[in-house]
Amino acid sequence: MANKVISVYRKKYAVGLFWQPAGVGVPARIYARNLARGVDRKLNLYTEYHMMVGLGSRRTGHRPGMPSAAANIMDVFSEYTSFLAVFQSDKVFYLVAARNGIIIEDNLFESETDARDAYMRLSEIPDWGALFAPGAWGMPRAAERSLADVLNGASHATLHSISRFRTILLSVALVVLFVLGLSAIFHDSIKQVFAPKAPIAAVDPELQAEYKRQLEAKAKELDAQYEIEKAAPPEPIVMPYELLPDPMARAELCYQAIGFVMQPITGWNQTFAECGETHVIAEFQRSFGTLGEFYNTATELMPGAFVTEVDDDTLRVRATLPTLPTFSSVDERDPDTVLRDVVTEFQGMSTNIDTEIVTDTLTNGVDVATVNVIEVGAESKLVPMQYMEIFNEFGGVYMTRAAWDVRSRTWNYEVIIYAK
Repeated sequence: MANKVISVYRKKYAVGLFWQPAGVGVPARIYARNLARGVDRKLNLYTEYHMMVGLGSRRTGHRPGMPSAAANIMDVFSEYTSFLAVFQSDKVFYLVAARNGIIIEDNLFESETDARDAYMRLSEIPDWGALFAPGAWGMPRAAERSLADVLNGASHATLHSISRFRTILLSVALVVLFVLGLSAIFHDSIKQVFAPKAPIAAVDPELQAEYKRQLEAKAKELDAQYEIEKAAPPEPIVMPYELLPDPMARAELCYQAIGFVMQPITGWNQTFAECGETHVIAEFQRSFGTLGEFYNTATELMPGAFVTEVDDDTLRVRATLPTLPTFSSVDERDPDTVLRDVVTEFQGMSTNIDTEIVTDTLTNGVDVATVNVIEVGAESKLVPMQYMEIFNEFGGVYMTRAAWDVRSRTWNYEVIIYAK
């Protein structure tokens, strides 16, 4: 697997991250872990940036604490909601692109030809706020910027491990080192505290006063040398089931959103549509239409939607989902009972399902909490509102995904249930 790290002034930045909009009400680490399961289990690092999650891998040279180059550039180019940029760094070319504040490309190319082809393909998309490319390419309307000038600020979007095992192990090691360090530093002071002292009456008053003065001076010196700022109390842990939308409202929203992006466009065939946690996506395959005709029609039928060109014959349309009101809901039964009742419901309908019980761990850096999650996946001919009626007798229900396959004319659903 190719190395996906660039260095600027000896500082290393992670590139080539897999970016996706973050799930609403789901902690970034949990969302990143679930996303990595579905994309590639080798993706074991993540970063969070402006309601997005980027996944990376140690196999590509990424390391915890390494800043994201794309997020840093987004901060520098914050005046542009959409931009396309290519930077040359030594013998490699780095391409980053953002549309409507969402990172859509974050790639490193060893071949100048491949980088140029990727830039040309993306530049055909209209309404870029700014274009940047090497001056030798002679690209119209494109300015040239040095990567060293762009990656010159501190970035808060740094990589973290998706797995908590290494983090916990490192924390324990640091605590042990801290205790040992304090023991070495205050060895003499502790020894003095527990050493037997002569009765006050037997101590010379002048020596007693001098001893007291020396103790006060030593205390002030230690306070000045080892002053530690009191940490602010951590924010309370927000359990994911405290911020759930109404299941039926969520189902109706997905149904309407898929209908919005699945508009008929002459010369383009719909293949599938998917409603995620924050966006809805539809894919179109070209039969005899043109890109220009698609953009013109899509602008009229789907205002506010964003079009991505997968290749010359494949387009994807993405739209942001509106936010639904949330409330707290959790199933008071144990996970095994909930799973058994779910299986019973689907057996009564003669429908096969995939199920799994997982335990998610949440922390605010001090406190730790766990929540039991029952994951349910199934294919169905039922529309979202009809399908979610199956879960009317359950609490803590959230539909994470609803997808429509045009060829098979079936729905694919993923639902989770939070249990005690």
